[in-house]
Amino acid sequence: MMEVIESLQTIQQPWISKVSQRLATGVGIRQSFQKQITRFYDLIEEAVVTGDPKWLNPLLDEWVEARVKNEPDNRVQTLTPILDQIFQISLEVIREQLTEREALELLDSLFPIYTHSISYSSQREADLYIDQITTRLNDAHRALERVDKTKSDFIAIAAHELKTPLTLIEGYSAMLEEQLRAVKGHPQAQILLKGIDNGTRRLRDIISDMIDVSMIDNNMLALSYQPVRISYLLESIVAEYQETVNSRRQVLDLKQFTGIQEMTFADEERLFQALQNIIANAIKYTPDGGSITIDGRLLPGFVEIIISDTGIGINPVDHDIIFEKFGRLGKVSLHSTSKTNFKGGGPGLGLPITKGIIEAHGGTIWVESDGYDEVEFPGTTFHIMLPILKQPPDGSITEMFRTSAGSRDFGDIYAQHLESSG
Repeated sequence: MMEVIESLQTIQQPWISKVSQRLATGVGIRQSFQKQITRFYDLIEEAVVTGDPKWLNPLLDEWVEARVKNEPDNRVQTLTPILDQIFQISLEVIREQLTEREALELLDSLFPIYTHSISYSSQREADLYIDQITTRLNDAHRALERVDKTKSDFIAIAAHELKTPLTLIEGYSAMLEEQLRAVKGHPQAQILLKGIDNGTRRLRDIISDMIDVSMIDNNMLALSYQPVRISYLLESIVAEYQETVNSRRQVLDLKQFTGIQEMTFADEERLFQALQNIIANAIKYTPDGGSITIDGRLLPGFVEIIISDTGIGINPVDHDIIFEKFGRLGKVSLHSTSKTNFKGGGPGLGLPITKGIIEAHGGTIWVESDGYDEVEFPGTTFHIMLPILKQPPDGSITEMFRTSAGSRDFGDIYAQHLESSG
């Protein structure tokens, strides 16, 4: 060991001089760097004497942290090349200053120290880079949350602020229509008023969608549970769009699948809204002459509703985007403003609202499509899973539907409810 220590002392000054000259440029930088190299050499001596290479860890920590902190974001440089150069310079100095036997003995002591230095610094760099990336990702996530909250706040405020002037327009339009009806004239004015009425109704729908998506974002969507039959909802929607599909020479086919006659407790109005959005989209993105099929199946505790079309389809990479707010696909300039014309446009709120309604019921929705193609028309299929609830989540609803005599079952109560709801 004494010979190894003497060898280290022999090569110290030439080693420090050569490392400083090779790795540092400029007199000022070289002097500062020489202090660091001298510390490094002293710690090597301690490691050789004690047989513990961990003596170098504190200095390696300083070097690694300094490099990671000062590196540009687009460059990833590690300490390993510097340590490799130091090791190569060490070999040169050892060959120049020591005998072959002294050189072999010293290298035998230094090799584990250099190996540890490279391994330790690499691990520390990896840990620090991971910490940096994690911090940046967290910062980006918080920024996205702020943007999303700002967007949600804007939707809520805009919807609220638009309601008042819209109500005024509707009110004055209605009064003007009454006056024109009284004098039985101005046919051109009647046409103009009808155009105003159509525009205000469309705007009212958009405002309602904005309010709905705001409530979903803030977990404020309240459901009014009542007995609902799946077939009643689907048949009502099919009847509503029958004139539209006829005008576009489409086929809207409702299959009598197993489970369509199931009765469940749900918010009838909200489910109607959700299913209507899906079917309206199927009509909108299916060319004239195409077909839309409503099918499904009964599963344990659930009914699955499957709505498929022969339309333009959706790229797989966009399957999640369509359920995001304003997640419209394609060029906005190519979309019409109709709800049912081919590729008719919209604000991109229908599917997010549908997803929110379905999930609020404890269900789920997903889409399948091979891709987007306006020539081959691969089509799109939406799957909706709804839980079958024989009792509403709110116990007070059960009491409301329970008769005082208690002689009728759920089916009897539900049948009466359907008759009364028309």
